[in-house]
Amino acid sequence: MAERPVPVPVERLGFEMPPEFATADEERAHRKERLAEALRLLGALGYEDGVAGHLSARDPEHEDCYWVNPFGRPFAAVAPADLLLVDGGGRVLEGERRVNGLAFAAHAAVHRARPAAVAVVRTQGPYGRALAALGELLAPITQEACAFYEDHALLDEYTGVEDADRTARALGPYKALILRNRGLLTVGDSVDAAVWWFVAAERAAQVQLIARGAGKPVLIDHHGALATRERFGTDLAAWANYQPLRLRAAPPVASTP
Repeated sequence: MAERPVPVPVERLGFEMPPEFATADEERAHRKERLAEALRLLGALGYEDGVAGHLSARDPEHEDCYWVNPFGRPFAAVAPADLLLVDGGGRVLEGERRVNGLAFAAHAAVHRARPAAVAVVRTQGPYGRALAALGELLAPITQEACAFYEDHALLDEYTGVEDADRTARALGPYKALILRNRGLLTVGDSVDAAVWWFVAAERAAQVQLIARGAGKPVLIDHHGALATRERFGTDLAAWANYQPLRLRAAPPVASTP
């Protein structure tokens, strides 16, 4: 009989971690690639509605400037070269298309209020919008929803358009914001984390609405929800969760010259 295999030492086991960069140029290229990839992924998941929906990422060298998708360009068609570099006032510094100034103002306000936030996601998903129409927070009814427990907020007011500073204030220190009658906004210390939080919040909203339709959901108690959030609610956990999902992003169908 063959000898029983011995355990592999833990230090020899691989574990993917967020990349580190030697230069700002390398980090900039990576953020732009991930931003364009995330747009294509969110489009494939159905989180796009007309010209609505924007993702932004802080430039690693010029921290008051941000990369964002151009107004009116389909998510599926966005390549890194199509992204715009925009300053905090909404002026395009690099790129050949217009930015949606009204939508970007909210991104800029959030970036200013949250210097550690690399990326902001504000786009359209059906379940997040449905929960927003109810004016409700995400309830701790699943392990996944607990990632948002006491770490998201509700802007319980509808003004017809997003008030940039009010949006930033309502988000505060949290990872996600439900804009009543509008939808979801998420942030993260990487593009990957911010996008994962948006997808996770959208899925949590879906489960919550399904559970409510079937009966009365049973809430996870405070201590259990808090412990679960501490384990699964970090941006590093979000980054790791996003890696299998991002492989679903197809190459862009077109690119501007």
